[in-house]
Amino acid sequence: MTVLVNNAGSPTGADLLTADLEKSAWGTANGRGAILTILSVLSWFRFPQSGAYSAAKAAERSLTNALRVQLADRGIRVAGLHVGYMDTDMVRAVDAPKSDPTDIARIAVDGVANGAYEIVADEASRQAQAALAGGVSVLYPQLP
Repeated sequence: MTVLVNNAGSPTGADLLTADLEKSAWGTANGRGAILTILSVLSWFRFPQSGAYSAAKAAERSLTNALRVQLADRGIRVAGLHVGYMDTDMVRAVDAPKSDPTDIARIAVDGVANGAYEIVADEASRQAQAALAGGVSVLYPQLP
């Protein structure tokens, strides 16, 4: 199976709805393949200092959902990987528990191989996903 890992955008100038999918990045999945979008626990909620990042990841989650439906009839499975802090340079200064990137990669590969549409890779992501059903007051208990 071919897997395209989408962790960042690229300026192709192609329109999402009218571009020739075979000539776009999505064509890389070759039909019967998969696209894995690296999302974040922050695609579901945000910290005060992460507004722009959270908004970008939420938009990417929405794009993942749209492509999942749009590409299904071409045999391309689109999965989203939700993960909190991974031990990478990006969060080097963050003093919080971090997942080993090797473990997350293994979870992601297993999820794609098992046909998952949504891969929730760590405890922070599981807690955030569960909190969604409770609404804004559960996600942001600090609100009056």
